[in-house]
Amino acid sequence: MREEDGQVIKDFMYVMRRAPHGTIYTYEGLEMVLITAAYEQDITIAFIDDGVYSLIKHQDTDDLQIKGYVKTFTALDDYEVEKLYVDRQSLEERGLNKDDLIVDVEILESAEIGKLMEEQDVVIHN
Repeated sequence: MREEDGQVIKDFMYVMRRAPHGTIYTYEGLEMVLITAAYEQDITIAFIDDGVYSLIKHQDTDDLQIKGYVKTFTALDDYEVEKLYVDRQSLEERGLNKDDLIVDVEILESAEIGKLMEEQDVVIHN
């Protein structure tokens, strides 16, 4: 936690672990990120396990009869949320690579993501 221009800034990390469809966790996690960003907090997002599916390009949700929200991740840059990390093992286990993702991310090893978690003021898992 630090103070900048009279405002308290906390380091928040959101950990996206679940697939984007079938539950509300990822959607609500994204909503929390956008709200936190509106208050100009320092935000990091880590995508691990099935959370990496949240970033796949060209998702078609018509058969699920739900509105797709994955494109909203492209708006994170507008909110100055630029620290996006993906767990290498999670990506590889699902047969994905960086080119499959809708936003630019940095791919890290699990231990590196763990170290980032330790540096945060607040860690929110979904």
